Amino acid sequence: MTDRGETQMTGRNSAGKTVQRPLSPHLQIYKPQLTTGMSIFHRITGVGLSVGTLLLVWWLVAAASSNAAYGAVAGLVGSPIGLLLMFGWTLALWYHFCNGIRHMAWDSGYWLDLPQLHASGKAVLAATVMLTLLTWVVLLATL
Repeated sequence: MTDRGETQMTGRNSAGKTVQRPLSPHLQIYKPQLTTGMSIFHRITGVGLSVGTLLLVWWLVAAASSNAAYGAVAGLVGSPIGLLLMFGWTLALWYHFCNGIRHMAWDSGYWLDLPQLHASGKAVLAATVMLTLLTWVVLLATL
């Protein structure tokens, strides 16, 4: 029986001849970087936005249904856990928006050098925090 690592490195070329191929790098090989964390967080926030959008749809349907249904949803959203969920949804929304702009710049060929890559990542994080806090300050000031 062959070692599992050896079988993963064996492949065939287009002529059918057996060749040795390198294993793909994985999390044990790569050193975690800012871009790694931001990529993972971008995917997580995408899922979070989907879940938050379901809550938004529930709120809209309840508002269109009856006062009792709307009161139940408003009670949940106004609770400490609901406010925490809404804050998280706002944070995810702004992060996904800012990082999306960063990705569009990359697609246009900008900010691809390593120093620019790190600077734009830090700018996305800073803009996310500022926009989230600004949103909640304005929201709470209007109540």
